[in-house]
Amino acid sequence: MDKPRVAVFVGSLRSGSFNRLLAKAVERLGEDRLKFDHVDIGRLPLYNQDFDREYPAEGRALKEQVRAADAVLFVTPEYNRSIPGVLKNAIDLASRPYGDSAFAGLPAAVLGTSPGAIGTAMAQQHLRNVLSCLDMAVLPQPEMFIQFKDGLIDADGKVTVQDTRELLEDFVDRFIKWIERQRG
Repeated sequence: MDKPRVAVFVGSLRSGSFNRLLAKAVERLGEDRLKFDHVDIGRLPLYNQDFDREYPAEGRALKEQVRAADAVLFVTPEYNRSIPGVLKNAIDLASRPYGDSAFAGLPAAVLGTSPGAIGTAMAQQHLRNVLSCLDMAVLPQPEMFIQFKDGLIDADGKVTVQDTRELLEDFVDRFIKWIERQRG
């Protein structure tokens, strides 16, 4: 069987994004069993309901990329106790117009990191609410609220702290089982 293909949405555009490093770490831990396809959300137009009449090329390409995936991984920072606008915009573009969501029925997982003590707990909860509305089967456990500290993940995506690496290995293992379970 081919490796399941995972579309990866990173909710941060910053070049030194902690969440991009976290996504890289997850990819490194799962690359022998999953194929990762990163979604570029930084150049998407802002969703506008007028698009529903004639969808922009960027929105159609985004939907095709999501539909080509077997699952979706969302790696998000927390902005003002919620998800970043750029991530919400990408979700809106890929899920509209009503009845034509590229996400419907796909398994998903959510995680994130932040320097704050509770990581991205609030953003992840908001994101889970949105994904539920989109008919996505979101991995319920483990919840991954990772406090980012300098040196936690190196530039190559290697997790340097053993406890964190073990948590992420468990996350990847459970995500793979979740994908398999949802695929039937």
